[in-house]
Amino acid sequence: MASTIPDPHPGPPGAPAAPPTADRPGRIEAHGIDHVPDAERHGHPRELFSVWAAANVNYLSLILGGALVLMGLSLWQALAVIVVGNLFWLLTGLLATSGPAAGAPSEVITRAMYGVIGNRVNNAIGGWLVSVCYFALNLAAAATAAFALVEKAGITADTPVKAAVIVVIAALTLAISVYGHALIIRLYLPITLALAGAFTVVAFAVLRHADLAYAPETRLGGADLWAVLLAGSTLIASGPLSYTTSADFSRYLPRAASRRAIAGWTALGAFLPSVVVCSLGAFAATAVDMTDPQNALQEILPGWFVPVFLLALVLGTIAINALTAYSAGLALQAVGLRVRRSVSVLVDGAVAVALTLYGLLVSDFLDTVSNALQVIVVLIGPLMAVYATDIVLRRCRYDGPALSDETPGSPFWYTAGVNRAGALALVTGVTAAALCVNTLYTGPIAAALDGLDLSLPVGMGVSATLYALLMHDDPTLLAARAAA
Repeated sequence: MASTIPDPHPGPPGAPAAPPTADRPGRIEAHGIDHVPDAERHGHPRELFSVWAAANVNYLSLILGGALVLMGLSLWQALAVIVVGNLFWLLTGLLATSGPAAGAPSEVITRAMYGVIGNRVNNAIGGWLVSVCYFALNLAAAATAAFALVEKAGITADTPVKAAVIVVIAALTLAISVYGHALIIRLYLPITLALAGAFTVVAFAVLRHADLAYAPETRLGGADLWAVLLAGSTLIASGPLSYTTSADFSRYLPRAASRRAIAGWTALGAFLPSVVVCSLGAFAATAVDMTDPQNALQEILPGWFVPVFLLALVLGTIAINALTAYSAGLALQAVGLRVRRSVSVLVDGAVAVALTLYGLLVSDFLDTVSNALQVIVVLIGPLMAVYATDIVLRRCRYDGPALSDETPGSPFWYTAGVNRAGALALVTGVTAAALCVNTLYTGPIAAALDGLDLSLPVGMGVSATLYALLMHDDPTLLAARAAA
């Protein structure tokens, strides 16, 4: 369904309707966490494919795929884990369906789960803080590739040059995030094609050298094998589970857009490139030392292609970080910061750049953040589970204007601004996951199971089950289910 707003620049007869003036690639997006009226909705679910594909043809996926082999898995075990872990993108697709239903981003929709005040805490920790940490880590990875590119150009990558490189990459990223939704939709198809072309060359080089019969000298078995399989699946699943914000990029679609198409194009756009690139990392680990993937891969790539490869690593990180910064800006607004979305994005970027500069040039701060994010799955798993359960319980029916009401009269104010069902389900799920984790520390349940890390299935299962039980007679849920 096209927008009913008159188009000041109509195309030829029969051409697709142009997006409303409020959401054009050359203009800074006007909407933040406010409700998007039906008259301003536009687009097609298939546009979501390139958004998620561009963000998942990246360096991190190569590293994760290689890490599975380094953990002691055979090539084919690693490939199986890659497929299983990436199936969690189906949940990211499910969450995206709530965007057009509400005409609001995920950061507002989650008020239905946690209440107006409780959701501010959710956005501060599960939204803004995690996003900024991921932004800093991804920026650090892109900067490392850019440093090598600068060195190849004959420029010494000393501290001032490194600082300048970090700022330039961040500026390019934030420019996309500030202009927002329409520019992301426009840019990410050509970015996807460019990255697909670059990684096709990488694929040919890797597969020429890969050992398809690779198996570690000491094969894992029994409890040890299951421990590594579960740990590897959790590692891969941490990517899709971190995107509880997929409604941010679907909320401009018409309310009548097919939910299956929204979920399908979102999940497929992320799943396919993630599986392919992670698999390339696993194949590469059978031929080169993936403890230093950037330099190791240069050994098997054509010499002329190495600068292109480094540039592709930077471009892929810009693509994923632009989405991260965009959602972090919305999260900061949802926390209660009364500024325009463009300003909140710049605030997020400034914090992330500061963390990156400190981490790369001063200390090992980013190592600390990286370690913390290994444990953060105990939080993001239950967060995803509660959100997905709510969509199923409400049959994906959300009242956007009511969700935008932050006053005590809002139906989503619940008790003192907190939905106790959501808060209790989340806290209980996180606690259960923490007891089962085996990463930086070993929880008591993991210890009793000889190191078997069940934090992901236990945390998600407990949160989803408890939330469904506690919300069975909630008035807002019953009203949503009764809606025509």
